[in-house]
Amino acid sequence: MEKIIEKIAQQRSKKGYTFENMAHELDITPAAYRKIETGETKLSVERLMKISEILDEDLSNLLDIDTKNVFNNQSNEGNGYVEIINNDYKDIIKDIKETYDKLIQSKDDQIVMLKEQISFLKEKK
Repeated sequence: MEKIIEKIAQQRSKKGYTFENMAHELDITPAAYRKIETGETKLSVERLMKISEILDEDLSNLLDIDTKNVFNNQSNEGNGYVEIINNDYKDIIKDIKETYDKLIQSKDDQIVMLKEQISFLKEKK
């Protein structure tokens, strides 16, 4: 995680952003952002993705993922997933996948709810 934080600090500095700039963009206090860069606060996947967006940096660059260490695989269901050989990033990738799965489940739940509402409204006609 230290390498990721170091990379964020380098890119922030390179772009001329201050702690205050980053904090404002992340809607947190400068002190809270400083804690991210000093490692006092654990960096969430969502916040990492937002920082990547703010810095206009590819997430794989911040994660320092070497593309030659990434392989695309297929599960039995045909859903693609990424396997990272470098063990340093397995937890981050797991968190990203869990967040993605939750978002997909939420979308599916909303679709079911909307279909039920449509059926209910059709019956009321």
